[in-house]
Amino acid sequence: MRRVRRRRVVVGLLVVAGVIGAGIMLYVLASIASSGSSLLQMTLLALVPLTIVLTTVWWIDRWEPEPLGMLLLAFLWGVGVSTAVSLVANTSATMLLAGATNDFRYVSAVITAPLVEESTKGLGVLLIFLLARHSFNGAVDGIVYAAVVAAGFAFSENILYFLQNQDNLARTFVLRGIMSPFAHIMFTACTGVAIGASARMRSRLAWLWLTPMGLAGAICLHAFWNGALSSDLMLYFIVEVPLFVAAIALVLVLRWRERLRIRARLREYGQSGWYHEAEVTMLTTSAGRRAARRWARRRGPGAKRAMRDFQAASVQLANLRQGAMEGHSVSDFAASERTLLDRVMDSRAAYMGQR
Repeated sequence: MRRVRRRRVVVGLLVVAGVIGAGIMLYVLASIASSGSSLLQMTLLALVPLTIVLTTVWWIDRWEPEPLGMLLLAFLWGVGVSTAVSLVANTSATMLLAGATNDFRYVSAVITAPLVEESTKGLGVLLIFLLARHSFNGAVDGIVYAAVVAAGFAFSENILYFLQNQDNLARTFVLRGIMSPFAHIMFTACTGVAIGASARMRSRLAWLWLTPMGLAGAICLHAFWNGALSSDLMLYFIVEVPLFVAAIALVLVLRWRERLRIRARLREYGQSGWYHEAEVTMLTTSAGRRAARRWARRRGPGAKRAMRDFQAASVQLANLRQGAMEGHSVSDFAASERTLLDRVMDSRAAYMGQR
């Protein structure tokens, strides 16, 4: 109980920090904007790439949705804390470098920005991992949280860039909002993959050495982007597009492997009589899950809710068992397993109309 209370306090403090950071960014953006309507227009423009990114995140996360509260915390960290800290650090570094080198803007973009921005975004993902480790079941979850943090950061940064480049707004919008909405997501995903992967390691301290490795990849990719890709359109098409395709392929492979793990664990429960093979097939295929929800929807709102709970509880049950097999068993594993099995039986009875 004390640990739960302490965790809630920390989460509350992080939310407050995110809100304060967002407030600082709003003040900065309002100071730059020539008028309130100008700020509103740029915000609406920035919503375009944000919508594209968050829709993609939803698609990645729909298999096992993360807690909405933690996703909101991730977004607030990106849009507030990470952006505000990065703005101060990058501006300070640019001022310091101005007297030391003629290429101070290039040095700041290639060295300072990647170091500061990826560190602050990565810290947000790491804090969420440490606060809600039970929500991380692998690299896919790390990608989801990293993408939401990065989406928040990119949202604030895009508004800032649009305000500063109103004379060349169309080009800026196309370059940042249409051609590269996933740039920050791909950078921070390197850190997210590492943190998420550490959740599957037998050692609970694996994040200590995996996180720096992922962060190094994020910084290098960000520096490469700022140093080369942003100034060479042809290089953008040669490198950025294949990178994006590779990132999508990685997500698909990770989801496929996750699905195989869930299927294997549910079949083990099936051998004990908890599931029929047809249910396991339904639960571990996208088409099967959609068909089951459509079927339940025709039986009424109660059956629809019950089917969703049946699917969610089954995935949580499989992940609980997988964690135990990997040495991450929770202290009350038997009680947690029993609770989930009860949810499975109750929800099954509800959508079948047996209660």
